[in-house]
Amino acid sequence: MSVTLLWVGPSQSEFANGFRLLDSFLDGIHSKKCVRRNRGMLFNCIGKKGWKQTLSIGSCSTDLRHLYVGGSGFGSGSQFPVIPSAVATPAVEMAVSSEEKVYNVVLKQAALVKKQVRSTGDLDVKPEIVVPGTLSLLSEAYDRCGEVCAEYAKTFYLGTSLMTPERKRAIWAIYVWCRRTDELVDGPNALHITPTALDRWETRLEDLFKGRPFDMLDAALSDTVAEFPVDIQPFKDMIEGMRMDLKKSRYKNFDELYLYCYYVAGTVSLMSVPVMGIAPDSQATIESVYNAALALGIANQLTNILRDVGEDARRGRIYLPQDELALAGLSDDDVFGGKVTDKWRNFMKKQIKRARMFFNKAEKGVVELSPASRWPVWASLLLYQQILDEIEANDYDNFTKRAYVSKVKKFAALPIAYAKSLIGPSRTPPLSKPQFEK
Repeated sequence: MSVTLLWVGPSQSEFANGFRLLDSFLDGIHSKKCVRRNRGMLFNCIGKKGWKQTLSIGSCSTDLRHLYVGGSGFGSGSQFPVIPSAVATPAVEMAVSSEEKVYNVVLKQAALVKKQVRSTGDLDVKPEIVVPGTLSLLSEAYDRCGEVCAEYAKTFYLGTSLMTPERKRAIWAIYVWCRRTDELVDGPNALHITPTALDRWETRLEDLFKGRPFDMLDAALSDTVAEFPVDIQPFKDMIEGMRMDLKKSRYKNFDELYLYCYYVAGTVSLMSVPVMGIAPDSQATIESVYNAALALGIANQLTNILRDVGEDARRGRIYLPQDELALAGLSDDDVFGGKVTDKWRNFMKKQIKRARMFFNKAEKGVVELSPASRWPVWASLLLYQQILDEIEANDYDNFTKRAYVSKVKKFAALPIAYAKSLIGPSRTPPLSKPQFEK
């Protein structure tokens, strides 16, 4: 599977690639006067036990040099009121589309931000007293997250230099957790990962949100979720996406595929929204900004899927709606055969049109972001759209040719993205609630 992170152009099958995109963490309200709910517990844990250097998950064990490791936690539960998974119960699932289920998660995240803003009264981060001796340990944890980003996501890492120090460190921590999570099913130890191992990883996540990190990298994220109004549900839903990849290699319709794209890419947007910041003069609702971020995640993941059809087919996977393939007169055999025909071209044109529709939705929200966040997000959006252009330029041959955006085109997109980033929120009516098809 491949998780998309929205900034630079990763691959549908490699998480290192998928998360090189973490950049498009579309943004949301930066709760700047934050109540650090669990810092005492966090530092007590660090002070008493130090950093655990060896971790294990399932039958695998390794050390901090390898990021695909998991490990069991200390307990269960989360301090946030957690709504059910984005997947509804069977009775509800028949009547509610995946888009509506995911939007319910969006509403939950927005409500958390609103609650934080109301309780703090302003948006300034205030310095606080820290337990002596712990600040250097936490700083070391964040530095290590930055090193991981610099090693595995160079373009994304450079993009974070545009952010404030607090936001930059928080995004690093989120990136590293997402990368480690994806590596569970796509990394060197993927063959040994079981549903039980993912259950342990989820328990460890819950402990992290309660201020009980298992290791140094967990500690950075634990501090991040204590500083920003980040909810646990998107993290849990990403783990659900890993479970899906263990047992599912076909998607019967776009409704199923949309949910998958949310799990592996849209979740990242929702995790990142509280860190990024909405422009002070924005007239848009918090919910609409979250929804625009979600659209960018979906668009990027759909683009990854269309780019990597051949690569995924060689792994026995088809991330395309089965009913739409059949309607176009195509089957799994056509995908595995890898022959470009008129039927395939027509099918791909419709798939590309849908991805562009989600990019258009995302564009409406980029202008609402804080000024420091707009440039990298616009760059991500423009570069990913160019991948779709390259698929068309390759005559829709995504079986044997990889749609590649040259460095010249990438650099040419940067000044365009910068010019767009200078355009802030308009005085037009705010983005509206999405309409769902029945």
